Amino acid sequence: MKVRYKSFAVVLMGLLLLFTTACGVSNETSGQGDENADNSGDEKLKIGLTLNNLANPFFVSMSDAAESYAEEMGAEIIVQAADADLAKQTSQIENFITQGVDLILLNAVDSEGIAGAVAQADAAGIPVIAVDVGADGGIEATVTSDNYQAGVLAAEYIIEDLNGKGNVVVIDGPPVTAVKDRIAGFEDTIEGTDIKVIAKQNGEGSREQGLKVMEGILQANESGTIDAVFANNDPVAIGAEIAQQQADRQDEFYIVGVDGSPDVIEAMNKEGSSIAGTSAQHPDKMVKKAMDIGVKVLEGESVDEVVKIPVDLITQENVDSYSGW
Repeated sequence: MKVRYKSFAVVLMGLLLLFTTACGVSNETSGQGDENADNSGDEKLKIGLTLNNLANPFFVSMSDAAESYAEEMGAEIIVQAADADLAKQTSQIENFITQGVDLILLNAVDSEGIAGAVAQADAAGIPVIAVDVGADGGIEATVTSDNYQAGVLAAEYIIEDLNGKGNVVVIDGPPVTAVKDRIAGFEDTIEGTDIKVIAKQNGEGSREQGLKVMEGILQANESGTIDAVFANNDPVAIGAEIAQQQADRQDEFYIVGVDGSPDVIEAMNKEGSSIAGTSAQHPDKMVKKAMDIGVKVLEGESVDEVVKIPVDLITQENVDSYSGW
């Protein structure tokens, strides 16, 4: 019986030792799992960027710069084009909320119309930074070109060239703050001069519509009655020049746009171009600044409500020194 008891004790001690070892391994493995879980908790910053469209080189430059800077920051970015459709942009913001982004960058199709979607993001605790144009609904900050300055520079060029007297056409754009500010800067600057706006229509920010609108204006105003055209952006300026060429009125007037896009610089460099200048923006600097401000907001830092990036007037005289986008 003593032998049996002794054998049983040895077996029991062996089982206890095996159990203790197994528990130790289990606890050690569990600890490693917790450590890995902590490391995986450091998730990438997730950013949603919705742009008016990607047919305009301005927004392409902004998209490229945002993607490059996100990679540099170690962040993930989702870029969407709204194609100038308010309903589509609203849906994109709602999708960003569903996807759980940390930050939304908004280039509004309609500054007032997008307010409801911005409010939804705000209610979800996701900060929204407006880029290029302002927006209603509770944004944290707006990063934009000095669009008022862009209109002022264009007007000053025309005033000086025309000696303060002449007839101009203004081709307006979408109902966003950037366009409104450009037009306001232009109109405020020519006030008090003998320069008259004889036509003002919406070119919708596109080459195609700029061409169509300019065709109608040329039909309504006989040859020799237009001295200059102010276009709200470069695609519209190019469209206006095409209409001018098709009507064989290229020696009658010149055009000043806004953007400083590669396409308009190429057009300006062509012999006989009637595009005299453009107030050049810097979309790459703009979107990078917006991303930096967004990070500051997420970290609880205070930021300026409006940050303006200066513009530069590029003309036939200094275009060769312009580095472009």
